[in-house]
Amino acid sequence: MSASRVNARVRALRPSETLALSARARELRARGEKVVSFAAGEPDFETPASIQNAAIEAIRGGHHRYTEVAGTLALRTAIAEKLRRDSGVTYGPKEIVVGNGAKHAIWNALFTVLEPGDEVLCPVPYWVSFPEMVRLAGGMPVAVPPAPGRYKITVEDVERVRTPRTRLLILNSPNNPSGMVYTRDEVAALVELARRHDLLILSDEIYEKLIYGDARHTSPASLGEEARSRTIVINGVSKTWAMTGWRIGYAANTKLAPVFTRWVTNTDSCAPHPNQWAVVTALNADQGPSDHMRDVFLTRRDHIVAGLNRIPGFRCQTPGGAFYVWPNVTDACKRVGAGSSEELRKRLLHDAGVAVLADVHFGTPVEGEGQHIRFSYASSLPAIDEGLSRIAEFMKKNTR
Repeated sequence: MSASRVNARVRALRPSETLALSARARELRARGEKVVSFAAGEPDFETPASIQNAAIEAIRGGHHRYTEVAGTLALRTAIAEKLRRDSGVTYGPKEIVVGNGAKHAIWNALFTVLEPGDEVLCPVPYWVSFPEMVRLAGGMPVAVPPAPGRYKITVEDVERVRTPRTRLLILNSPNNPSGMVYTRDEVAALVELARRHDLLILSDEIYEKLIYGDARHTSPASLGEEARSRTIVINGVSKTWAMTGWRIGYAANTKLAPVFTRWVTNTDSCAPHPNQWAVVTALNADQGPSDHMRDVFLTRRDHIVAGLNRIPGFRCQTPGGAFYVWPNVTDACKRVGAGSSEELRKRLLHDAGVAVLADVHFGTPVEGEGQHIRFSYASSLPAIDEGLSRIAEFMKKNTR
């Protein structure tokens, strides 16, 4: 037996295509090539100055040691108030556990509730890391395809794939990569299904503040006490306050919080102390900067949707939230002789200098739905215009 043998689950682990493509775009730029990247799910804004200053003051004030494992009481209290204020859900500080980003909180939750072979329902399209983390935790990710063109699952879609081994349903609204937002009635129907079949719901609410127009966020935990007990609320500060590198997220659930705390005790001890103080400011201070960021994203959303729909071969719905669009490129692939959205993605990168992600990285494409690619519009309007111009020129040049 080799001393350097790697665990089979780790050998099967696939890297994040989002991060890999972002790194590739940076490499091309470093070589002097001009690349417009729509790959990264990261706001292009600075963290608000008040939050930066809070971290600096925390360091100078001596807040740079271990904290309570679950997070500082001040932060967990601020999170509890935020959940009450924004989602209408009541949690106490002891029911909330702070982690190193929302991804870490999801990791803790999956390792806590899954036994080997348990099935986890992943609505298609889904964030690239969901199935990988499920597999690492010993579970089995099960894709839940919706009706073509709908991008949201229904109870009937779940019933088609649910089995006695099903343990957990993942709900991500607004969704990455489609930007679609589940209505209150749609969430309520899925909550009732979870009750009927004794399922847990992992509710990834990281984009909840980036919602536009008439769309509204509904946390499953807000739909009654039983729904609250079945729901593991996951959230963080990366998207709302442009704090991706600060790595602060959290999970909320009454019965499971003590178990999440044991995970943190035996893995990373606590989240960064000064960053936790900064997040208290983010949650409690004036929300003007994050509201402004949302308004800018709304302008960009409308701009990129209109621009994509002017390019022959692209059909783009208007999403209700997040900062992604998910255009159908079936006709575009046919026009340029691309056998798949992945081939189109590669050609756009190497021939047009535009970085996007293909649907194959977000779950098996839904039968009858065609090909899609994901654009992140966390870029300036000039960058969006430049990227769209390059794509239009590529299509014009290569259409057969």
